[in-house]
Amino acid sequence: MDRQPGAFSGNIMISNERPSPYGRRLYGQPKPPVNEDTLKSEKIQIERKTFLFTLKENPRGRFLRITEDVGGRRDTIIIPSTGLEDFKKLIDEMVKASSELPQKAQ
Repeated sequence: MDRQPGAFSGNIMISNERPSPYGRRLYGQPKPPVNEDTLKSEKIQIERKTFLFTLKENPRGRFLRITEDVGGRRDTIIIPSTGLEDFKKLIDEMVKASSELPQKAQ
């Protein structure tokens, strides 16, 4: 039986697809866990929100994970360590603007 280009072992591949070195994973399945080391963690409560700041490291590098928890609903952002100085600078500018700009009347 002749194989058509891009076909092998009953699986069809598009010519620009390459098998993953990490094995086959179906869409919708969770990614395999990555080993992460927690370097530092701090929690702060602001009004009804809890923010968890966690400095972590994995084989790809260091990063800051910021998790907001409001009544059990969580949202998370991750900032690579290479962007932490710029992130801090922007936060500092926002804090300064918040204290200098007059509040609007309600």
